[in-house]
Amino acid sequence: MNAVIKVEGLKKSYGATVAVDEISFEVFEGEIFGMVGPNGAGKTTTIECLEGLRKPDHGKVTVMGIDPLREGHFLRTHTGMQLQQSNLPERMKVWEALDLYSSFYPKPSNWEELLTQLGLEEKRNTPFSKLSGGQKQRLFIALALLPDPQLIFLDELTTGLDPQARHAIWDLVRDVRSRGKTILLTTHYMEEAERLCDRVAILDHGRIVALDSPEALIRSLGAEELLIFNIDSALPPAFENAISKLGRMEKQGDRVVIHGKGNNATLVNEVVSLLARQGIQFRDLRTEQPTMEDVFLNLTGRAMKD
Repeated sequence: MNAVIKVEGLKKSYGATVAVDEISFEVFEGEIFGMVGPNGAGKTTTIECLEGLRKPDHGKVTVMGIDPLREGHFLRTHTGMQLQQSNLPERMKVWEALDLYSSFYPKPSNWEELLTQLGLEEKRNTPFSKLSGGQKQRLFIALALLPDPQLIFLDELTTGLDPQARHAIWDLVRDVRSRGKTILLTTHYMEEAERLCDRVAILDHGRIVALDSPEALIRSLGAEELLIFNIDSALPPAFENAISKLGRMEKQGDRVVIHGKGNNATLVNEVVSLLARQGIQFRDLRTEQPTMEDVFLNLTGRAMKD
């Protein structure tokens, strides 16, 4: 696979604070690559070094085969960038922002088409200050797509958005990737990384502590999967004996929790079949599986915080 981004031994400090500590990774063409971790983990500093906005103290960075610092103009006209903190003049209308920014690029995308594709057609004459948080983020995605880039940087794209707006932005990101674009995004939402990314680098205190697909990282935990349901009567001994062959069972009042490993679908099928064969009435059946947040907690010993 063709590496669009190559990072070797990147280090960046601010005084005595080491923000990024000797990290190395590659981003391949056509993938969504995520950098995840809590605020202060070094995500934004790393992405700003890749964008040519900060000078690394040590290490080598190449983006699309060039040095971001030496070829900054080329980079900014051939990549899309959505910064963590972005703003526009309050009175600037949506169409005015797209029309103005398109003039910065030699071969810009058709901003009228982007307006429609990103669901902003009805807001074309709306001032920036009157847009909702989700609409502002869609506008910033449109601005990032104006140079018709093959590589797009998205830094903390959905921070501060409500769940509905966040899911809408996720759909937009998937659509952008479906057009053959490469995306590097940073987030401190582990669910976002799990839903969107092909591969994820987990950063903690400026270091990469794990790098793989979300599925592989979760699988590496070897964690138990839980099957939970409620009952209104006692469980017969025959059921408890049968369950002991599938996993460990806990009873908490009318709540039953079965801890199993391996294929969750198989566990569900076998337990439900047992319940049906023995005529046991149950309700509120659900499963709980390990997540990327469990991976982070396992690797770093502390939970994710906004």
